[in-house]
Amino acid sequence: MDSRKEALLDGLADFLLAEGLEAASLRPMARAVGTSDRMLIYHFGDKDSLIAAALERIAARLVAQLSALSAPHPVPADALRPRLMDLAQADGTWPFLRLWLQIAARAAQGDALYAGVGNAIGRGFLDWIAAQIDAPDDTARRSEAARLLVVIEGLVLLKALGLDGVCRPALDQGP
Repeated sequence: MDSRKEALLDGLADFLLAEGLEAASLRPMARAVGTSDRMLIYHFGDKDSLIAAALERIAARLVAQLSALSAPHPVPADALRPRLMDLAQADGTWPFLRLWLQIAARAAQGDALYAGVGNAIGRGFLDWIAAQIDAPDDTARRSEAARLLVVIEGLVLLKALGLDGVCRPALDQGP
């Protein structure tokens, strides 16, 4: 990929993290990265390809953040849960999670682009969680990872609704 397209992707990722999917129209995105809507289409083919590429760039940034948090050795799920909760509530993570909720909402409305992108991101996060868990076998590891993903997704949704304060007391009660 050429350096101009790389720079556009970085700028588009910044724009979507700051402004969200509601602002994802060609002209505002083009203005944000210092080009024209025609040049965006030239580089990406169409708006769906542009959005998908920008969301992939955002997912790669989140993976980099997650990689920095990876433990040197797998840990029990109960030890991982508080770390994931802290991550989900961190200010630096919130732009990613807010965008994640927007992707999920569009997927729930039947938008195939967001359903596909959301599925890929969700599976990637599930795989990352599973890789962090110490469990007796792969079935147990995947089950614990799914359980943690459900907990974190609930926390994200409740945070978006201003109810994040109810999460930690409820989760501190144990599994």
